Amino acid sequence: RVLTIVLNYRTAEMTLRSVQAAWREMAGLDGEIIVVDNDSQDGSFETLQSGLRAPWAQGAPIRLVASAVNGGFGAGNNVGIRAGLGDGSHPDYVYILNSDAFPGPGAIRRLIDHLETHPEAGFAGSYIHGPEGDAHVTAFRFPSILSELEGAARLGPVSRLLERHKVPLGVPDTTRRVDWLAGASLLMRHDVLDRIGLFDECFFLYFEETDLCLRAARAGFQTHYVRDSHVAHIGSVSTGMKTWTRMPGYWFDSRWHYFSKNHGRGYAALATLAHLGGGLLWRVRRLVQQKPAADPPKFLRSLLIHDLAFLLRRPAATGKFQGPAARTVIGAKAE
Repeated sequence: RVLTIVLNYRTAEMTLRSVQAAWREMAGLDGEIIVVDNDSQDGSFETLQSGLRAPWAQGAPIRLVASAVNGGFGAGNNVGIRAGLGDGSHPDYVYILNSDAFPGPGAIRRLIDHLETHPEAGFAGSYIHGPEGDAHVTAFRFPSILSELEGAARLGPVSRLLERHKVPLGVPDTTRRVDWLAGASLLMRHDVLDRIGLFDECFFLYFEETDLCLRAARAGFQTHYVRDSHVAHIGSVSTGMKTWTRMPGYWFDSRWHYFSKNHGRGYAALATLAHLGGGLLWRVRRLVQQKPAADPPKFLRSLLIHDLAFLLRRPAATGKFQGPAARTVIGAKAE
């Protein structure tokens, strides 16, 4: 049994298109869809309610719920996971799908078939491409001190030396094991989530999938990239990332929380120093070769100030970064 979760934040019309594509691909599967409106406050909930009365949705097991707080990507998906199936039971699989992502023919079934035949894998994700067919990089290694240096330096000799530490894996040609996958189209075993927990809600956006896959790996479960599961993805519609002029504070929060939670505060500080060192190398190269900027304005300064403040801050009693307030779920069937 499969529970598909589509998280909406101010993209109601696109979310409806995504849900319709997902429902089409769930034909013949024992499954349900939950649409979570992540406290959009722009009329999205009402638009979704109306849209789910369309003829294509009549009789379909699709529920619409609203989160009373926008706690971010992980928290919003957790709302759907906790809601479970309509009869109150747990599914075998949870499938999370971005509101601007559209599964191609057989995409969901191929992920299920893969996990059914690969018990060592806890998670499986799709090959993601843009609307025009351009491949998106969604398969990655776990970040580390050396990957921070390599990614920030952008120097051929450094990248060749640290080839095995690069975070992006490019676009794999075949199905393979990876460290982590972007969550645009990701199928997860529910019993793995029972064992490792749901998304860490201290992450508002970014690094939440990385953290979840790392917890799965530490529990002995692999993450697999399934090349023949194709999903079209527009990208950055809800976050507005393509129009950013400065890196938002929650990105720095998430990065620090990922490193300090999983490796300790000292490791997080060294990762930041490695990024600063690589960034300075890149800026020397830019000055000499007259290359254009590659980072948002004042990125290194913001990184240093942010992480220094977090390093000097006394840890909370729980030992965890303090995330958003508790969330409430309000049920609302799309009838």
